[in-house]
Amino acid sequence: MTEATTSFDPSGFITALILLILLIILIKKGIKIVRPYEKGVVERLGKFSRMLNPGIHILIPYVDALINVDIREIVLDVAPQEVITKDNVGVTVDAVIYYLVVDPAKVLYKVGDFREAASKLAQTSLRNVIGELSLDACLTSREVINGKLKVILDNATDPWGVGVGRVELKRIDPPQDINEAMSRQMKAERDRRAVILESEGDRDSRINVAEGQKRSAILKAEGEAQAKIKIAEAKRKEEILVAEGKSKAIENVFKSIHIGNPTNDLLSYQYLQTLEKMADGKATKIVVPYEVSSLMGLAASFKEILTENTNSGAKKDEVKPTPVKKGQEYKMNINDLNPAKTRKTEK
Repeated sequence: MTEATTSFDPSGFITALILLILLIILIKKGIKIVRPYEKGVVERLGKFSRMLNPGIHILIPYVDALINVDIREIVLDVAPQEVITKDNVGVTVDAVIYYLVVDPAKVLYKVGDFREAASKLAQTSLRNVIGELSLDACLTSREVINGKLKVILDNATDPWGVGVGRVELKRIDPPQDINEAMSRQMKAERDRRAVILESEGDRDSRINVAEGQKRSAILKAEGEAQAKIKIAEAKRKEEILVAEGKSKAIENVFKSIHIGNPTNDLLSYQYLQTLEKMADGKATKIVVPYEVSSLMGLAASFKEILTENTNSGAKKDEVKPTPVKKGQEYKMNINDLNPAKTRKTEK
């Protein structure tokens, strides 16, 4: 009986190990990942093959090559430059461009360095746009300049597969002397507006004060007019009440006279007392009815009574009534009844 013996061949193991390592390397080379913000461009044997979307892809190692292109919006800062405006004023201009890659294949094959190309194109476009505007227009028309630059750059970069999102001017700096002149001008304008506003405020204040005084005067005049009307109304009512009272008094006196049935002597005496009071006034003559002429006989006696009340011993005057006819009025001098007044007049 013979025993079969087996021997271990190390060369075969090494070969298998090498093949396994090569397989792992090939698999690793063939598996590619495209990130979400990228797009993949596949080149096979140096030629454009296809585009890859984000995800895991298997390529042929050493045959296919993958180039990842960032498709996010990119900010490109344009270097500051001095630009001459339409009115020959030199200004320093700085801008920012926001762009994104629309077609990765064109970006790779149509332009060598699209960032540098876009920056130079923006500088040239800035000089052209601002050169068509005056300094004042440049300082006040930033939106217009931004819009024009966007249109120019978007049209120019479209063949490169790049889209311009927006263009923003960072600054427009005039020379120092222009800045100082503009500062003085703005200060003068602010001072002028302040004076105008102050004068308008003072004018409005005066108008308001005058309007208030006018309304106050109107209200005061209306109040005084209403007060005068009320006073006149009160006086009118007072006079009416006084007249009514006098009328009632006369009516009561008349009724009392007729009810009491006084004698002629009593009436004559009362009448003479009334004449005495009338003689104390400023009037120099009194007109009495014809019926009173019959009472003149009693005037002499009344005169003596009045004469006794005086301090002087002047001579008594006689009252000589003027005869009148029936139906006529008798005119008598007040001094005939008041000797004191007669003496004062003579003095």
